[in-house]
Parts: sequence; C-alpha cells; structure tokens
Amino acid sequence: MKNIVILGGGIIGLCSGYYLSEAGHKVTIIDKGDLSEGCSYGNAGMIVPSHIIPLAQPGMISKGIKWMFDSKSPFYVEPRLNWELISWGLKFYKYANDKHVTRSMPALRDLSLLSKNLYKDLSSKLDTFYYQEKGLLMLFKTEKVGEEEYHAGKEALNLGLEVDFLEQNDIPNLETGVATSAIGAVHYKSDAHLYPQKFMSFLKEEFLKNGGQISDKTEIENVYFKKNRIQSIQTNKGLFEADDFVLAAGSWSPELARLFNTKLSILPGKGYSFTLKNQGVKPEIPSILCEGKVAVTPMANDLRFGGTMEITHTGNTKINKNRVQGIVNTINEFYPNLNIGLPKESETWYGFRPCTPSGMPIIDKSDTYDNLILATGHAMMGLSLAPATGKLVQELVDSEKLSVDTNLFKI
Repeated sequence: MKNIVILGGGIIGLCSGYYLSEAGHKVTIIDKGDLSEGCSYGNAGMIVPSHIIPLAQPGMISKGIKWMFDSKSPFYVEPRLNWELISWGLKFYKYANDKHVTRSMPALRDLSLLSKNLYKDLSSKLDTFYYQEKGLLMLFKTEKVGEEEYHAGKEALNLGLEVDFLEQNDIPNLETGVATSAIGAVHYKSDAHLYPQKFMSFLKEEFLKNGGQISDKTEIENVYFKKNRIQSIQTNKGLFEADDFVLAAGSWSPELARLFNTKLSILPGKGYSFTLKNQGVKPEIPSILCEGKVAVTPMANDLRFGGTMEITHTGNTKINKNRVQGIVNTINEFYPNLNIGLPKESETWYGFRPCTPSGMPIIDKSDTYDNLILATGHAMMGLSLAPATGKLVQELVDSEKLSVDTNLFKI
C-alpha cells in the first residue's frame, strides 16, 4: 500500500482517487476549491467514443480565424500579446494535419471504449447518475456540414464503431421527443450519457467509503524534493508527504506543474451551459447541433445545453452574453418548437476545459521526478475519458500492464 496525494478534485482527480483507493492505497485529494464546482459539473454529460478526431485537425485554423470576427461563434481565441498563447498556437498549427489525426484516432477510440466499459461497471454497482446508452445524434442543417459529418462517420465506422447515417425523413423515427429542422444526421450508437453532478456525488461517496480523504480549500505554497523524487508539499493546511503524487488540476495544471519544474502547454477553453429543470418537452437522444457546435443532453427530467470553446485564461471569469446568445440562437434554429430564451446570468454556468495544442490528453509519468504522474489536458473530453484515465493512473502507480497504449498521451 502506498500513500498517494492527488492535486485536483475534478473528475480526473476523483476517478484517479477512486481506482487507487480501490486498489488498496491510502489516497488524499487536495483542491483549492470546495469540490462543488469545476468543469465536470456543468458539462454535457456525454460519453463519446465517437469523438475520435482531436481538436487539432485540418481546417480548424481557417475556421478559427473566420469565427474570431463573430462574437457568437462556437470557437474563439481571445487575442492577447502573451508568449504562452503564441507558443500554444504555433504548436497547434504544427499538429493540425491529416497525419496527426490518422495517428490519434485509434488511440482516442481505445481510451474512450475503455472509459465507457468502466462507466457501465460503475453504473451496475449503483446507478444513481442516470447512465444511459442512447447514442449521439450529430444533427446538421447544411449540405456542406453534412458532408463533413458523413466523412467523420465513415472514419468511425472504419474503426469499428456503430454508426448509422440518417436522411431528414429518418430522424423523427429515432428522435421522438421533439421536432428538428435538421436535414440529416449521423447516429453514433456507441455513445452514452449521464447526469454529471450526480456522477460526481456518487464518485465522492465511493472514494470516501474506500477510506479516501479530501482536503478542500487547500493552497499549495511550496514543494520539497530529494534528488529525483518529490518528498512533500507545503500547503496552507500543513505538510503533505506521499510516496506518489498525481497532478490532475485541469486548466490550472500548468501553474502547479511549474512548482514541480515541469512545463505543460495547456490553455483553458472556456465553455458555457445552462439547464432547464423539469422540462416536459425535450429530445430523447443527446445531440450535437453541428453548425453551432451546441451539445444537447436530456438528464432525467432536465435538459442541458452547452457550447462554445473560447481559448482564454483562467482569470476570464465574466459571462459573455453574446456567446450564450449564440448557443440560444442555434438551439432555436434546430428546434423551432422549443422557444428557448436567453438564461439569466445566475442560471448560466461556465467552466474551463484544459486544452493541449495536440488535442490529446496527457496521461504520463514525469521525466523529471520518479514519483509524479500527470493526468490532465482532456479538453471537452474530461468526463468522457475520466474513468479510463483514473484506471491508467492506478496502473502507472502500481507498475501494472496498461489497459491501453498511452504512447500518444505523453507530454
């Protein structure tokens, strides 16, 4: 049994803590917040093996430049004279090619399918988080976007995922909850969804039952080393010693990594969501409204909408109403009978997704310190990939054979 400290209490940190505690280790999770908020609480709740194409892909830069002049667009890079942003952008440009996408797709597929299987295991243990396997509909309104989605669907089909291609007349046979103006859709039958807040509560309870400990509102002040190992960390709540440390702090990972003499190229991608409670009329199947990149997820009696990817910094805490209005406009274009209005600021959630320039997560042992593991950079896929990441962290700590190949998830 090892004594392990995890830095970060989001879904990656909690899943890592869960699998490590299940394996018999003594685990403490440290977080500067109170574990009641964060990127995993307000996200779309989608488990998406369909998402095998990384954010760094051909055409993304030209789209990004076009969208930069539209305050309601789904993707935006906040212009700043900042070396970190410039460096990230240059690396993103290097990765945005067909070769990178072709290499990445099987790795993302394997990680996603492992995660989905682990979610199924967790839901069979105690399904308090509304896990359902209804797939995902990629709805589109234009022929151009339809061609892009058809191509992506064929790639997924070639990689062994279950995919159906729907004409306009086919959609109402599958989506019986609400009418849509989409002219076609790709149905990824391998996908699933859940209620994020309820899953986080389940995970915390299971972790604590296993003897895990949580130290919230805990700020790291100093780190102590001995040769090529981390010995302890000093916080505002005292000294924490451990055999192994796991860095899983999402968009805050780079600033913590600097304390460990490690450089991570990660920028926060700000996204928004809002949830309609006890929504009687709602879609039956989770969907992405492709032209506006808006996610739509039925969650028990509720309905959640989410979208936008704004590459920014963690100090950007204001809610941009224009970006939320862009989400609302897309919803009403696709679902003309829903009549969704702009939510109040108090009802609008935002979070920061940790984005690497390659679009790939980092799940890796540190090159600098023998007892440091990095688990971060999952962008929009944090919830989807969290159980697989947590399992891999446990396998790395225990020097076990890894469930999937992690070569493309290195720093």
